[in-house]
Amino acid sequence: MFAMDPVHLPLLFPPPLMARLQQVAEIDTSLVVQDFTAPKAAAALARTEVLITGWGCPHLDEDVLAATPNLRAVLHAAGSVRSLVGEALWKGGLTVSSAVTGNALPVAEYTLSMILLAGKDTFAHRERFRDTHAYPSTAETAATGNLGRRVGIIGASRVGRRLLELLRPFDLSVALYDPYVDADEAAALGAELLSLEDLLRRSDIVSLHAPDIPETHRMLDREKLALIRDGGVVINTSRGALVDPHALADELTSGRLSAVLDVTEPEPLPAESPLYKLPNVFLTPHIAGSLGNELARLGGIVVEELERVSAGLPPAHEVRHADLARVA
Repeated sequence: MFAMDPVHLPLLFPPPLMARLQQVAEIDTSLVVQDFTAPKAAAALARTEVLITGWGCPHLDEDVLAATPNLRAVLHAAGSVRSLVGEALWKGGLTVSSAVTGNALPVAEYTLSMILLAGKDTFAHRERFRDTHAYPSTAETAATGNLGRRVGIIGASRVGRRLLELLRPFDLSVALYDPYVDADEAAALGAELLSLEDLLRRSDIVSLHAPDIPETHRMLDREKLALIRDGGVVINTSRGALVDPHALADELTSGRLSAVLDVTEPEPLPAESPLYKLPNVFLTPHIAGSLGNELARLGGIVVEELERVSAGLPPAHEVRHADLARVA
């Protein structure tokens, strides 16, 4: 059974994928549940062995699990399952899979593009060109360029690792901070392992890819932001909670730092926020993750997982309870 906001279904499962899914499982494609207590949903839950979930799926609590005595697996056609599944599900020993690896790719691609644009000082040049209609002088471009620019990646998450892979062809100097990675693994990923403080001091561009967990809350506070060199760029495509919003706003308002922010806290920012109008802030409405035709990548992962589960194989992208403490 599908459990998500119905608006996502045709993008997640376009006709070829839906046909492939129906070859493996019996599923009512007209029933997309957002309320497990609705009469049609309740009747279908009693027969359901696999739930295909997505954005807009209700929390899978004890009542839902009690109503699905035959449930074997939850296949999530999105990223994090943290808000979706609770302790009752893990105690039941059910299989949980997520398409988070598919969602990591567009985030890494977005971040790569922003790193390269920031290295060329694209956003500042655009603002100046709008105002002056004049080409920049040699003095204005002296510090511009991506040759040897130091990029600091915070977090060897799925997105962080995919980004490190995408950065390899470029003449950049890449550093990594992640408390769960050692120097050898970082080198294999193409980065120099540094402490958080050293990474901030030595990087021209700092990109956040850590999970939103208690240990990372406000990891870039006022003191840490002050370590970034003048003219540095902060890119956040992870979660707004990783950065102290007031400290960041102060740094950006002063003009000392620039930022590319696809996520903020709160989200969206209030209408009076200065970040909407600052020339050194490139603000986007949480678009780095899968959008439009990219959603079919997530649906494809779910169909592959369903094929594996139906064949008695373990899912390729299983989410384990023990890992939730340090993943998004």
